[in-house]
Amino acid sequence: MKLNVSMISFFYRKTKGSMKYEDIISKSLLVHSGSPAVYQLKPKTEKIGPLRRMTLGEKDLNQSNRSILLVGATGAGKSALVNALVNYTMGVKWEDEVWFQIVEEEKKRQSASQTSDVIVYQIFGFEGETLPYSLTIIDTPGFGDTRGIELDAAISERLLDWFRSDDGVHEINAVGLVLKATENRLDERLMYIFDSVVSLFGKNMEENIVALITHSSGTTYKKALKALEAANIKCAKYGNNQPVHFLFDNCQQEDRTEDPEEELELAFTKTTKGLKKFTDFLEKTRPQKLKTTVDVLNERVRLKACIQNLKEKIQTTELIQTEIQQTREALKKHEEEMKNDEKFTVEVDEVYKEKEDISAGRSWWFGCFYEGATCCTVCEENCHYPCTVAPRPEKCKVQKDGRCTSCTGKCPVSDHVKEDWIYVTKTRKVKKTLRDLKEKYEENKEEHENKLSLLEILEKKMEKLVKQRDQMLEKSFQHVVNLEQIALKVDSVSTHVHLDFLIEKMKEKGDREKIQKLEEMKSRMEEDTGFKAALQYSFNKLTSVVTGTKK
Repeated sequence: MKLNVSMISFFYRKTKGSMKYEDIISKSLLVHSGSPAVYQLKPKTEKIGPLRRMTLGEKDLNQSNRSILLVGATGAGKSALVNALVNYTMGVKWEDEVWFQIVEEEKKRQSASQTSDVIVYQIFGFEGETLPYSLTIIDTPGFGDTRGIELDAAISERLLDWFRSDDGVHEINAVGLVLKATENRLDERLMYIFDSVVSLFGKNMEENIVALITHSSGTTYKKALKALEAANIKCAKYGNNQPVHFLFDNCQQEDRTEDPEEELELAFTKTTKGLKKFTDFLEKTRPQKLKTTVDVLNERVRLKACIQNLKEKIQTTELIQTEIQQTREALKKHEEEMKNDEKFTVEVDEVYKEKEDISAGRSWWFGCFYEGATCCTVCEENCHYPCTVAPRPEKCKVQKDGRCTSCTGKCPVSDHVKEDWIYVTKTRKVKKTLRDLKEKYEENKEEHENKLSLLEILEKKMEKLVKQRDQMLEKSFQHVVNLEQIALKVDSVSTHVHLDFLIEKMKEKGDREKIQKLEEMKSRMEEDTGFKAALQYSFNKLTSVVTGTKK
């Protein structure tokens, strides 16, 4: 067979590329041959609890590192971007006729435990090929997934685990908002996604949040950029107030024998330029410590847990108040008879706690192996439910400095359990004698020795219940205040869902100053068109869970 010049050139480039990466290729799996030949890398994989880390090469403590967090909708091109970053770091060029992928192909990532993972990719040993530093890429599952808001909450908690872990990620050079160049407006779903992402971080992160625009052929990216500007997303800005952005195409591994090679080479060149600009940004930009972000994520978890516990406390308090009222009325009516007849009884609706199994309702589909409830056995309260990540009470986010931030007594961690049940409050009809009532409501020796009347004891019990409820309400309000002080975006969907409830309860208490602050916060949110879009998408997702439809 007679070989022409182009065929000879092709075989030369292919052989040259194979020789250059011979050692890596020998440890990789050929996905398909062609131009380029595509290989699946086989990084070292570690499971750290529910977390997954994949490491290529050996870490050199003398070399610096840059860390990137990628977030975006499912289908935005994050996987292709991760692969492009890895190839760029390795020094892969167009003429090498090879392409490596570190992200597993979708058909191999079908189980929910994997597609819901936050995966950390570490790329070591290529310093000097293209970059003077090694690279850490944190790839999140797609926010706004059709499976529900619980998945988004789980992603946030997984990130928190990575940021808190001794062996995790403690600083970030860039948060990349990944979106397609064809997005000519940020619809409700994208606004919800970016709201979810930006609300994770502390105020210190704004200058490190950038747009990574994929599928960027021609000038289509300008539509996406204008949409991003119109949405007023908190991120790094150029001098002209335009969001800092970088452009990438997503066709580096397309077969060059089937598509016009000149167009593919142009796309490869464009992506290489985008990668160079982005990695230059990484080198020059000051990394941000994640302590404030950890504080923000903890505050959001604790706010949610506190509100949930407050609602349960209010329900329990109302039932106990009914029981006490029944007891008071019975005493006023029958006290003399009860004193004269020790066996004389009155009937009341007694409040009690019961453990209810929750294992049947587990949502295994979003990959949370430790899902259950963290409960206080002393207060008999559900301190954090669902608790989706922590394997033990001491790992739960509502625990701080060895004590619970959620339960009424702020009890030690040792008084808590992580189980497949929750406490539920119920009532039952019971008959009680005067002695039964005194034993139930005399909480300490002092009350007994002072021979307080049972009516006086009941009044004190009522006052104590109201005080505990108000203290929990104050604690919930303080969580909102803390978020306002440290969060990059306190005006988020995750905060808004609690405001109506807090405003209602503050009105019942009559605290005008706090009511005004909460109402101002709510008004500010609802005037933001981007927030309203995010809120609508959140509502649609909740509705789809109830109706069984997909949104």
